[in-house]
Amino acid sequence: MSFAAIMALALLIDAVIGWPARVYARIGHPVTWIGALIAALETRWNRGGVTARRMSGAACVAVAVSAATLPALAAQALLPGGLLGLVLGAVLAWPLIAARSLHDHVAAVARPLTLGDLEGARHAVSMIVGRDPTRLDQAGVARAGLESLAENASDGIVAPLFWGAVLGLPGIAAYKAINTLDSMIGHRNTRYEDFGKVAARLDDLVNLIPARLTGLAFALVSARPGAALGAMARDARKHRSPNAGWPEAAMAGALHIRLSGPRAYGETISPEPWVNEAAPDPVPQDMARGLALYVRAMILCGAGLALMALAGGWG
Repeated sequence: MSFAAIMALALLIDAVIGWPARVYARIGHPVTWIGALIAALETRWNRGGVTARRMSGAACVAVAVSAATLPALAAQALLPGGLLGLVLGAVLAWPLIAARSLHDHVAAVARPLTLGDLEGARHAVSMIVGRDPTRLDQAGVARAGLESLAENASDGIVAPLFWGAVLGLPGIAAYKAINTLDSMIGHRNTRYEDFGKVAARLDDLVNLIPARLTGLAFALVSARPGAALGAMARDARKHRSPNAGWPEAAMAGALHIRLSGPRAYGETISPEPWVNEAAPDPVPQDMARGLALYVRAMILCGAGLALMALAGGWG
């Protein structure tokens, strides 16, 4: 069974259907199931001194990743061959890809911002970023939305597809568990600095290749591939994250805008460096351009997976 074919079909299903609200209301989502387990473990185990917290945090990672991976491993072993196995595998992988959801969330920011409804745009962007939306002007909202689009294109779509294409259902399930762990406990604050250290480092590791592939995809489908590649080469390593800078820099170069820069988290101003600093701030219309770039990049990813499957014999 071709893992690339399964991922290509899963991406297509997600692009067409997404994760229906009625399904979410009835059964939730696999990521929320993993999140509930992580939250329960963190509540019980995140205590003691530095060494104890780091060890219990590592145990939390092991349990959460195992809980996601073992059922996926069993499901993959039971998949039949041929077309039926391809379809069943894609249906099982589909919930772990967030292509449509990401587009919809960023489009929900772009619509009111383009219409001049700054308060509506601030509310929408607060759903996808952690910074204080009340301190964002029009350019700040646009930057936040485009940065989230670029970073989550890697974390939410390219990375799951990559690990799914390499390792099948266990690969995509393990990746989603690791990424969920990082989003919940991989923070540099008093509560999670030690408990979440293993989760944060592991997330950095599994995103090394996908983040760079995402930046490359943005560059390849851009009208300004040279500028996108140049921005990546120049500015990607300036980012606070070892991975997020690659897709963000590529998008900034492709759209001829600047991203990142100083940002407010509550009462704290984080002095982040600019990405593609010489370019102007984004305007509302740049969000539509960013979404179009994202769609083209995801089509390229799907086409690449399909070609890999055909080259290897899809079944």
